[in-house]
Amino acid sequence: MSAAVFEVQFEKALLKLRDELVSKTYQPGPHTCFVITDPKPREVWAADFRDRIIHHLLVAYLEPIFEPKFIFHSYACRCEKGAHKAIRYLQIANRKSLIANRSLYYLQTDIYSFFVSIDKQILFNILKRYCHNTDILWLVEKIIFQNPTDNFIIHGDKTLFQKIPPHKSLFCAPAGKGLPIGNLTSQFFANVYLNELDQFVKHTLKCRYYFRYMDDLLLLHSSPNQLVIWKNEIDQFVKNNLALKLHPKKQIIQPVKNGINFLGYITKPNYSLSRKRVVSALKRKLHRLNLTLNPQAKYQPEKPILQTSLPLIFPKEIPALAFLQKAQATVNSYFGHFQHCHSLKLRKSLYFCYFKELKKYLIPADNNFYSFIIEPHLKNYYQTLKKDS
Repeated sequence: MSAAVFEVQFEKALLKLRDELVSKTYQPGPHTCFVITDPKPREVWAADFRDRIIHHLLVAYLEPIFEPKFIFHSYACRCEKGAHKAIRYLQIANRKSLIANRSLYYLQTDIYSFFVSIDKQILFNILKRYCHNTDILWLVEKIIFQNPTDNFIIHGDKTLFQKIPPHKSLFCAPAGKGLPIGNLTSQFFANVYLNELDQFVKHTLKCRYYFRYMDDLLLLHSSPNQLVIWKNEIDQFVKNNLALKLHPKKQIIQPVKNGINFLGYITKPNYSLSRKRVVSALKRKLHRLNLTLNPQAKYQPEKPILQTSLPLIFPKEIPALAFLQKAQATVNSYFGHFQHCHSLKLRKSLYFCYFKELKKYLIPADNNFYSFIIEPHLKNYYQTLKKDS
């Protein structure tokens, strides 16, 4: 809604925003706060549209300063550094150890309540170390030290907030701590903050194979004892320098040959598979879609049905085009995920065993089951309806 209001007087609103920045009278507006439940309850803070414009301008200025300072294997929220590239380079590291005929172990851990625990003053000091433009630093300070819980709008089901643990909520964060999940600046500042840890791991600990995706850390070494030593040193570093701590229950040290559960995939030296949780989620959604198309059918899901964004409608004959387009988008998003791992048998199995009613309306676009299209004759039918109307 804020975008629509802003665009009604787009030029005038932009000029007003520019004047506020020049005169340093700019004040961030209220955030919209809501809770997502998939895969687990999480607070999301959406900034006002005009503030999002400021966020993009600020990151565009700071990114050229910090991007050269980031390590290569930091993958979250960076251009051409997504999860798929992280998995690709992880497989390369695994294969090198396989070729060298040496066993490899991995340490996997993450930061406890990362975004809620970020110390704002430490973050601002890091930014001041590299950015010397006083006007930019004024804006950075304005955004970092804003407390979204002082001025916000709640959207959606308010009872969902009760499901969020206190240590995961910005409402329970200590003074001077926490960045709102959902802002572009928060994602960028998180990389700036943890770059201090990246530099420590690469240049002080001398870890050759180190991968980070936001607050998920992955280290590889031929000695599990060395990984234990590194874990303790990392824990001390984040406590002393970043006011953070490692998650006590998420610390895994295992052989790489067992498979690394990282970024939605199980990665092994010779191949990678999709995580079971991803496959199970798709099966539940396919069950719901089939049941929507044929409510009388007796389909038994493997697990209880979870809430989905697709509306539950009961078509009498041919489903609405909008429903099929949403179903197509849902299916293709999962199959797009599967194509980045060894999953041909999985894709075939899902189509022949779980599409059920969907087979009548969605068909594979190719023999490898990478994506699906709406059945061509049905597409023509919808086009005819559109012309007649």
